[in-house]
Amino acid sequence: MSNALAAESSLYLRQHAGNPVDWHPWSETALDLARALDRPILLSIGYSACHWCHVMAHESFADEATAAVMNAHFVNIKVDREERPDLDRIYQTAHQLLTGRGGGWPLTVFLEPKDLTPFFAGTYFPREARHGMPPFATVLRHIAGVFKDQRSAIGAQNEALRTALAGIESGARGVVAADETRLDEALATSRRQFDAVNGGRQGAPKFPHPREVRLWLKLARRGRPQAAKMAELTLLKMAEGGLFDHVAGGFFRYCVDADWTIPHFEKMLYDNAELTAVYAEAAVQFKNPYFAEVVRRTVAWLQTQMQLAGGGFAASLDADTGGVEGGTYLWRRDEVRAALGAEHELYEKVYGLDRPPNYEDRLWHLQRYHDPSLVAAKLGLDAASAAASLAASHVRLLAARRMRPQPARDDKMLTSWNALAIAALADAGRLLDEPAWRQAAAAALDFVLDRQLAGGRLYAVHAGGRSRLTGLLDDHAFLLAAILACLRNEYRAVWLAAARRLAGQLTERFAAPGGGFYMTPADHEPLPVRPRPWFDDATPSGNALAAAALRDLGHVLADASLFEAGTRALHAGLEQCAPAPQAAPALLAVFADQLQPPPVVLLRGPGDEVRRWSRALGTHLDAAIYPFAPGGAVPEDTAGSAVEALLCTADRCESFAGGLPELAARLAAPAERNAP
Repeated sequence: MSNALAAESSLYLRQHAGNPVDWHPWSETALDLARALDRPILLSIGYSACHWCHVMAHESFADEATAAVMNAHFVNIKVDREERPDLDRIYQTAHQLLTGRGGGWPLTVFLEPKDLTPFFAGTYFPREARHGMPPFATVLRHIAGVFKDQRSAIGAQNEALRTALAGIESGARGVVAADETRLDEALATSRRQFDAVNGGRQGAPKFPHPREVRLWLKLARRGRPQAAKMAELTLLKMAEGGLFDHVAGGFFRYCVDADWTIPHFEKMLYDNAELTAVYAEAAVQFKNPYFAEVVRRTVAWLQTQMQLAGGGFAASLDADTGGVEGGTYLWRRDEVRAALGAEHELYEKVYGLDRPPNYEDRLWHLQRYHDPSLVAAKLGLDAASAAASLAASHVRLLAARRMRPQPARDDKMLTSWNALAIAALADAGRLLDEPAWRQAAAAALDFVLDRQLAGGRLYAVHAGGRSRLTGLLDDHAFLLAAILACLRNEYRAVWLAAARRLAGQLTERFAAPGGGFYMTPADHEPLPVRPRPWFDDATPSGNALAAAALRDLGHVLADASLFEAGTRALHAGLEQCAPAPQAAPALLAVFADQLQPPPVVLLRGPGDEVRRWSRALGTHLDAAIYPFAPGGAVPEDTAGSAVEALLCTADRCESFAGGLPELAARLAAPAERNAP
């Protein structure tokens, strides 16, 4: 049989089209059906690359007996969390309020049909009793009985929950220090949470937190050497450990242990975009060639494994292969030796195959245990020969790995995640002087703008040949930031026009009273609450990136209203995040730039000269160089015979009198001395 999911564009929803469950996509039709039948809604939220989503699907949703209970008592709705992050945020927050625990995926929530407020929530439920959890069918029957017999109690609980949800999303939270104290407090908290042996935060599981590391890098450049040590150790341990795919490049989503050994094997576009950006920044800041190599291999993976025809990027690779988590990536020692032949010894010693198996006591997941040059010296090899040998070994192992079954790729194009990838490619291409990456960023940006920004609206998803779903805050803010990243490489009028449109959409359709932006536009479908997100989660806060981008665009367009809108968002966010500022590193980075404003340089002049200046200045980590005239009205090729520079800091801009060497020296000076 098939249900109402068979024609959906979401791969995750289509994966459940053959279930005996009478699934519906989230729609007014499904919600009206629940109200007409007066049945609770069973809302199941997940995504296509999610291992435990697959487990629950195989155990329960494919089971005829469990499906019969679901169909008899509930209207069952499936949601792809990547397509509907608004629903996911609301119901993840509700889960935490109802259970006192963090959520995750699959998220299983039961809703009152009249107002869509949840009255019971959980994550994964087993088909059979296990680890103290009852069978899912038992849970279903109990909830159906509660809904039938205790409606008044549910109503009272739901009213309290809606009040709590509204309180989370609105209102000031604390007094904000208007100086460096806020940054020092956040850094002190991060230091207390820091794993001094393995980097990152203490404990397991171990997630990368790229925006936190980027904040440490910024603070290190501003006189906090302890932040540099935390950033460098974290980046080194992640790159050497099992979080990184040493054969093909790219990062897995997280590691299940405390020392970055065994990952959860899904690969997400947003992780790899954010990690590309932070490793490129660190490669320049620490002058570290290994970090640069990590960037090159991750970009290669993005372009060979994730790029769609036309230039955009797919969303993810599955954690499972043929029902086995990580099956594509794990090795037996004899497989490696068969692929590498006589050159296996160097590879084995560098990547841990001379040690006991690290996966279920029988297989190896590769890590870089030793610096290749040190191993080479012990084997009597020179460093260059060893590097060439390891690179050739990667190629051979990748060829062998491609003979295995491969994880499924979710080909939907998400505007927000693509925007993160575009910005990362544009910035990494500029910082590491890789023109091909800058070109790839430009092509991907054109791809997204062509398909997703149409008819005055931005769409969130492109799948199955069509664009759909209204763009949310992250789509607008991340894409605006991506356009600015590309404009720092070259001027294109169409990009600047798109930036104007997106900024207008943000300030007109998303603006919240008191500053900042709602997650959903004003004309969005009614939901139990209208989120206004400030804290970073798997991706950076949309409000933080909107604040930064609007302040930058205000300089570029000489539009004080945009600069002020970004500043209001920053101040509102600082109030909201006052109790836990370390959880909002993207916002704190904007705050750091308000305290010590980095220069924004607008260049105009002959095209070749402007490009020369732009390349020469482009590796400054605390300056934004735009190769076009103020206001964006005059591209560099139509300007006069000499390069002119406009230097902007804080909320003012002035002409810079001097040549390229003098401007480079000014940008290299401490931020507080960069006022015009």
